[in-house]
Amino acid sequence: MPTIAFLGSGNMAGAIVDGLLAKNAATPAELVCLGGDDDTAAKLKARTGIAVAASLDELLLAADTLVVAFKPQHLATADPRLAVLTAGKLVVSILAGKKIPSLARVFPQARNIVRTMPNTPGQIGAGITAWCARTPLAAQDHAIAQTLLGALGTTVEVPEADLDAVTGLSGSGPAYVFEFAAALRDAGLAAGLTRPTAEKLSVETLLGAARLLARKQIDPEILRDQVTSPNGTTYAGLQRMKAGDFRGLIRETVLAATVRSKELSQDS
Repeated sequence: MPTIAFLGSGNMAGAIVDGLLAKNAATPAELVCLGGDDDTAAKLKARTGIAVAASLDELLLAADTLVVAFKPQHLATADPRLAVLTAGKLVVSILAGKKIPSLARVFPQARNIVRTMPNTPGQIGAGITAWCARTPLAAQDHAIAQTLLGALGTTVEVPEADLDAVTGLSGSGPAYVFEFAAALRDAGLAAGLTRPTAEKLSVETLLGAARLLARKQIDPEILRDQVTSPNGTTYAGLQRMKAGDFRGLIRETVLAATVRSKELSQDS
């Protein structure tokens, strides 16, 4: 019988399912989902072989853990039967901006509630997910949460008060990287490269630099200095970035997203 249920069957739910199956952390027989009015649940079933429930009762009949993966705005109108149907179960929410007190009103009898902030690279198992729990997790529930979220990539536990800043940094962060990649591409075009060459150079440069940073595990400034010769080409480029207050712009970008996250979660 299924032990992990997904209420919602969109991209992030599908990414968790894919990750669990790829890592042999679960079998299709242990997973079940319930989608909305679209065909995402049927597509997820066709791709992965997991079950699709016909109702909330069927979804939660034997499940020990519920992953809440519908659109955040739907929490306010969630089926009131969830309060009883999730009694004694572990609830893991991937709803952006929905705080634990709001989740607890919908799932008041859950044995624990985990709130998470994943990011889009989780779709290929390369994400990072920050999370917090209503109360300290029992060892078994901690293992379940780590298995579920580890299907998306790496994880980090934070206080709930930090999740708005997490949203501004890593939740929104991939978009900043994509924008930087586009800027590098366009700069290459301006310097006279063809579009295919500029695109390949920008993507592979970002990918290689990120891998090097992760592997070396040293401050990025050290790696920056290792590639910078006095009065050389890299130095010239970095001086222009400094003149344009590049770091200040990134700081303001993250803070703007953090402020907006706080605004959106005020009543959540």
